[in-house]
Amino acid sequence: MGLEVIRVEKQYIVKTTNLTKQFKSTTAVDKVNIQIPKGAIYGFLGPNGAGKTTVIKLLLGLIKKSAGSVSIFGKELKKDKISILRQVGSLVESPSYYGHLSARRNLEIMRAILQVPKSRIQEVLEIVKLEENADRPVKGYSLGMKQRLGIAQALLGQPELLILDEPTNGLDPSGIIEMRELIKSLPGQFGMTVLVSSHLLSEIDQIATEVGIISKGKLIFQDNIEVLRKQSLNKIRIETNDCKAAWNYLITKGYKGEFEENHLIFPEVDKTIVAAIVRTLVESQFDVYRVEEEKRSLESIFLEMTEEVQTS
Repeated sequence: MGLEVIRVEKQYIVKTTNLTKQFKSTTAVDKVNIQIPKGAIYGFLGPNGAGKTTVIKLLLGLIKKSAGSVSIFGKELKKDKISILRQVGSLVESPSYYGHLSARRNLEIMRAILQVPKSRIQEVLEIVKLEENADRPVKGYSLGMKQRLGIAQALLGQPELLILDEPTNGLDPSGIIEMRELIKSLPGQFGMTVLVSSHLLSEIDQIATEVGIISKGKLIFQDNIEVLRKQSLNKIRIETNDCKAAWNYLITKGYKGEFEENHLIFPEVDKTIVAAIVRTLVESQFDVYRVEEEKRSLESIFLEMTEEVQTS
């Protein structure tokens, strides 16, 4: 009797199909197919003006799409907009608040609209670490504190999906670290799925589990963050007293590398192979001056991807 293989289909909280938005003769979003798995932190990357905020506004129903469809929680946004948005929290562009009121009072106004228990105010203040400053007027807050208040407002309704548009914009280094740690904690602590947009790959690299890259309105990459990281392969660079002769000699020994000016370049290789190459050179009377690892950064990959679209 054979074993039955049960395939579990991945559950997507957000799914768009050929999502398109045109403004007169300009196509701001061009047939974008986003898939965000349940419990993921989806890093939505792209240069300024790439279409990130437009996509987010389409997901929230703030602007009308020109073509395609948006599905959230397995429901069509067009048909079930109100019920879907009750389960979505968002911070788009900048938080809205009454500056002369305290954070607690601002949250009370929103709580009354959302009709959630009063106890939820203290809960979200603790989540974003604003409880000590909750009764001060918001106009005296730092930019980072205002951003945290915006996230507290977004969390008030206990959303299943949280959408954050450039949440670290304008923050100082300590504010960025606080925001990063807060975002990273949300899926594990509260079972949320998070979409966070940014133009900085270094930020997304530290928090995201999934990545989508958009450029000129087109989604040019979408996958697990590890797939992107694997594209940043290391190279080993070796400098000797006679690199060309050393390169020719290593070829006869079966080591395939490249000769580049005054260096030998080998693609990502095991450290035991690096040791064998160096030993072979030394035993053959070559002087080895330097062995160094050259890592292709994720930023360079991101720039290459987006530049290809910009010039195409």
